[in-house]
Amino acid sequence: MRLDEGLLRGSDILIVDDDPAGVSLVESILRRNGFSRLSVVPSPSDLPAVMESNPSDLVMLDLGFPDPRAMDCLRILSDRRAEDDYLPVLVLSADNSQRARVEALGAGATDFLSKPLDATEVGLRVLNYLETRRLHLKLEQHTEQLDALVAARTAELEQAHLDMITRLNLVSELRDDETREHTSRVGISAALLARAAGVDEAGAHLYEQAAPLHDLGKVGIPDSVLLKPGRLTPDEFEVIRRHPTIGAQIIGETTSEVLSLARTIAAAHHERWNGEGYPSGLRGTSIPLPGRVVTVCDVFDALTHARPHRAAWSTEQALDELVAQRSRFFDPDLVELFVTKVVPAMPWLVETDQPPRHDRVTS
Repeated sequence: MRLDEGLLRGSDILIVDDDPAGVSLVESILRRNGFSRLSVVPSPSDLPAVMESNPSDLVMLDLGFPDPRAMDCLRILSDRRAEDDYLPVLVLSADNSQRARVEALGAGATDFLSKPLDATEVGLRVLNYLETRRLHLKLEQHTEQLDALVAARTAELEQAHLDMITRLNLVSELRDDETREHTSRVGISAALLARAAGVDEAGAHLYEQAAPLHDLGKVGIPDSVLLKPGRLTPDEFEVIRRHPTIGAQIIGETTSEVLSLARTIAAAHHERWNGEGYPSGLRGTSIPLPGRVVTVCDVFDALTHARPHRAAWSTEQALDELVAQRSRFFDPDLVELFVTKVVPAMPWLVETDQPPRHDRVTS
């Protein structure tokens, strides 16, 4: 007795046959073997509609194979069947030649039953294939459940990682920006600039999440250097130059999409278009786009907000500086997008500043 044999006998079986006598014979054999959920399609042209409205667990095809109509049915069944679906198709034929068998199996049939049909053999074959289909469906369901479980666990791990890194970033911001608003503003403006540069909506959202971690490496910089109110000495500046590498090392190698982006940004946001940046001295488009995007946003926000060693610049002054340094420090295309598309959309500037002059990038 097969496992769930009673359930198997309640499966839906589709008979494709245009001969009423043939249909009656197959139905009789199947009912004798305990199968009662039977449907009939007399013409290949009716097959797509029937499959759409009445999905089956097994198909029995008898159209005088290798009649072209039988080949049409096999093609229809193959086209309508999902790539990972298992739908057994049994071809019934009085032609028991090797050619007929090869053509049927090559066209997508699962098995070939020769006429005259043996009722016991037909019943056993049908049960075997229905059991295989049932196991396939169970495995597919189990796989979907596992995929959903893995996806949920991955999301939990990603959120846990992001929460941990965000808290580390807050440590650095509490030392360098008491309001903790700098990272948030850089994230928002980076998403705006990425979107203007052609990054899709999902990617822009990742920028907004990842960009705030750009200065994570500052946790490794001594307060005496990081918070020094005056100009840094050459040795102190060398210490500051370590923070992109430190930030990338803290994040480390990861399969997390957002953290991988954050690592790229942390490592590259002090590279400069002309190759004079650090830590790697990358030049032009060899600097990853996320690094180039955050460089523009970070510098603008830093200039327009007070720091221990200087007062805040006005929006106009900061934009003039970006334009003056395009093709030297900054990607010139990103500067143009920043001036024309991003600054007018910044929520913290819209209510307080006049829109920037759009002609500055062409003047």
